Amino acid sequence: MSGLLVKNFSVSHGAIAAVKDLSFTVGKGELAAIIGSNGAGKTTLLRALSGLIPHQSGEASWNGNSLLGKKPEDLVRSGVVHVSEGKSVIPELNVKENLALGGIWRKDKKDVALATEEVCELFPRLRERLLQSADTLSGGERQMLAIGRALIARPELLLLDEPSLGLAPLIIEQIFDAINQLRHKLGLTVVLVEQNAMSALKIADIGVIINVGSLVTSGPSQELLADANLRAAYLGY
Repeated sequence: MSGLLVKNFSVSHGAIAAVKDLSFTVGKGELAAIIGSNGAGKTTLLRALSGLIPHQSGEASWNGNSLLGKKPEDLVRSGVVHVSEGKSVIPELNVKENLALGGIWRKDKKDVALATEEVCELFPRLRERLLQSADTLSGGERQMLAIGRALIARPELLLLDEPSLGLAPLIIEQIFDAINQLRHKLGLTVVLVEQNAMSALKIADIGVIINVGSLVTSGPSQELLADANLRAAYLGY
C-alpha cells in the first residue's frame, strides 16, 4: 500500500496498555490529525512509529515497508521524520547550527543548502536569527526551528507531535498555515498529533479520534467536524 498503514497496533508502558489494537490508514500526500485528550495515547503512538519505543503487537508500514524494529536514525534516512513535542531544539546551539543538524547525514550538500534556504523563506524569523542562540528564541520560534530542521532532512512522512503546545493563538495559526503550505507544496504525508482539535481538523484530510488508547472513529475531517455528538464528546464544543 502507498502511504501509512497502522493495523491492530498496540503499545504498552509496563502493565498499562497505552495504545490498544489501533488501526487506520493515511494515503500518500494526505494530512491526518490524531485527536484525543491528555493520556489518549497520541504521543506514545508517534514514538512507537518513529522507533523511539517498542511496540507490543500489530503492524505499521510506510509505502509497503515496515517501520518496526528499526532505529530512529535509519527511519530518518528512509524519509520518516518525527518532531517531538516540547520544541525539540538544542538550546546551546544557534539557529544556523540547529538547522545544519537536519542535513548532517545527507551527502547532497547543495540540496541541503537549498533546503535551508527554503526553510528560511517559509519561516523568515529564522533567517533574522540565524546566529542567535536557540535558548533565546520564543516558543513559536523554537517550534519553527524544530519543524525547519526536520524539513532539511527532506522527509516523505512527517510525524508532528503537538506543534501548538504552549503557543499563543496567533502563532498557532502561523504554524498551522505553514504545515498546510508544506504538505501541498512538497507532497508531504503528515501525521499531526494535536489537542487543538478544531485547528488540526480544519487543515486535515482525515481525522483519527482516540480515547484511552483505543480508536473512537476515523474519517474525512469535515465529516467529523459536522458530527454534533462527536464534537460534544471529543472536540470540546
